[in-house]
Amino acid sequence: MDTKTAERFNILGSFLGKRDVPELTADTLQEKYGFRAADVMVLFGGSILAGGDVLAQAMRNTIAKKYVIAGGAGHTTDTLRLKMKEAVPGMNTDGMTEAELFSGYLQYKYHLQPDFLECRSTNCGNNITYLLDLLEEKGVSFNSIILCQDAPMQLRMDAVLRKYEPDKIIINYAAYTAELVIKDDRLEFKKDTAGMWMPERYITLLMGEIPRLSDTKEGYGPQGKKFLAHVGIPEEVYLAFTELKQYYGASIRNADPLYAS
Repeated sequence: MDTKTAERFNILGSFLGKRDVPELTADTLQEKYGFRAADVMVLFGGSILAGGDVLAQAMRNTIAKKYVIAGGAGHTTDTLRLKMKEAVPGMNTDGMTEAELFSGYLQYKYHLQPDFLECRSTNCGNNITYLLDLLEEKGVSFNSIILCQDAPMQLRMDAVLRKYEPDKIIINYAAYTAELVIKDDRLEFKKDTAGMWMPERYITLLMGEIPRLSDTKEGYGPQGKKFLAHVGIPEEVYLAFTELKQYYGASIRNADPLYAS
């Protein structure tokens, strides 16, 4: 274990946890996109608790016209239920969807409520397709949309939406930024983040994304399973992944067929 290991994971984290603006404010949107509020903002339920805090701050900053939380039950849901039970006293999280959990969190902590909940989706692919179905059902048209997802999955969410809506303005804002450091010969986070994964879990999420995003026969891109639009992986990122794979290959998270669609 050396500093190079942490640096390589942080290269993956910076690439995957995309943020298109430094903060979600009307001024930053105006400066980059020429408008002070996007048509829609969506928080995806695969996020840790920090995603709820990001959404709340965004709502207070009125940076969108409509707010949606999307998420049914997937591979992160059981962990989210445990974290929510700790964060919201008295909440019975049994059987609750990710969207319902975050809605309860917003109400409890900030006295805020999103416009719509999407509670059926089970993975990044149908997070997007069910979201688009919901917006159409509610009569919400959009040209610009802010996506907020758990950092390792943010870039994939962008790529899925680009497949279905290539002409929309997509603004990425990962739910958090994380930096790993070496402490006592172990990987730890440099700073605390609300509801954060254990480092080992975060590593599996990082390692699982590069094979998925790769536009190869085995990947999710147009040359593979066609789940998402093409993603260009910089040489630095692919090299970091390749070097980490020698020692952390077993940490690559496989897709769970239980949540396939």
